[in-house]
Amino acid sequence: MDDNLPRSETGPTPGEDLYGLSVEELKARIVTYREEVERLTKELAKKESERSAADMIFKPKS
Repeated sequence: MDDNLPRSETGPTPGEDLYGLSVEELKARIVTYREEVERLTKELAKKESERSAADMIFKPKS
């Protein structure tokens, strides 16, 4: 999965009706969501690290 490619808006959507999906389609959705959670987790860690570094630079002097 290339993080630089734009995300398609036609993929799985949280909360959508799953009734018409097959077992294989559901398994594929699980893989997709797990990959997305991993991507989000990495981005969150990056942002927290950047924020921590900025806080150290701009921390008020006592």
